[in-house]
Amino acid sequence: MGKATRAAFGETLARIGAQHPRVVVLDADLASSVQTKKFADAYPERFFQIGIAEGNMVGVAAGMALCGLTPFIASFACFVTGRFEQIRMSVGYNNANVRIVGTHSGIGIGEDGYSQMGLEDLALMRSLPNMVVLQPADAIEAEKATEFLADYNGGPAYLRLTRQNVADLNGDGYRFEFGKGVELREGNDLAIVASGACVGEAMAAAELLSKRGLSVAVVNIHTIKPIDSDLLHRLASRCRRILTVEDHGIVGGLGSAVVEALSECREVVVRVHGVRGYGESGTGVELFAKHGLDADGIARVAAEFIARDSDRHGV
Repeated sequence: MGKATRAAFGETLARIGAQHPRVVVLDADLASSVQTKKFADAYPERFFQIGIAEGNMVGVAAGMALCGLTPFIASFACFVTGRFEQIRMSVGYNNANVRIVGTHSGIGIGEDGYSQMGLEDLALMRSLPNMVVLQPADAIEAEKATEFLADYNGGPAYLRLTRQNVADLNGDGYRFEFGKGVELREGNDLAIVASGACVGEAMAAAELLSKRGLSVAVVNIHTIKPIDSDLLHRLASRCRRILTVEDHGIVGGLGSAVVEALSECREVVVRVHGVRGYGESGTGVELFAKHGLDADGIARVAAEFIARDSDRHGV
């Protein structure tokens, strides 16, 4: 098992600070948890402690961005995107070059329960016309995504990160390509399209399904917006079935983005798999199992999906 993507983000931010003098970091009293303390220790004059006032943090960051700086603001995903009105007007409407970082996303955070879980954050951020939305699948991808955001000047962006450790999927030579999905495993019977912490589980599920004679592709969508429509259409033509998997509500997240991209494609059926309802307290492992987001659960949902679709077509 690798490490949490929030840890890779914090390490990378501190490392690249010297090469990016216009990068500043704002915190809402969670620097240790969101891993920005390393940057604060290295560059105290470029670190701003706003306190438990996420809305103010958003406004201050927007002003800094409009003055030519590149602010990273970080908090738990549910806390920072809960200030949606400030993000909508101060950041989105002004096309301010702010990097909004949401850690502790999804049910994977475990025992802290629903009040701490970002399960609607992707839906909120995707709804803003000019908001880029990134969700790396492992530590190396989080490192590369952070480097990309330090250089990106195209407007606001949202980076979604995990509290829990996630499996290593990419090697040291990995190149992050903005807006491009990554096919980690080829297959023809079904394509599992996943993002973030669910990608490693999807890979393990595909291996379980291969033992049943099923050929399953696995695709990592690290850029949820803008999504890689070309890749999705190629998968639709080849596999005819796509199962989306995410640690997020089933409305407005990765699944919705895939369905929107394939809305005029008649040759594919899509099943959206994620969290239905509100989160709850329990270990991350227990909650992933309960909601079918672990390898066994994904494999079970995928097998049922293939069987039902085959019956529908009389195969």
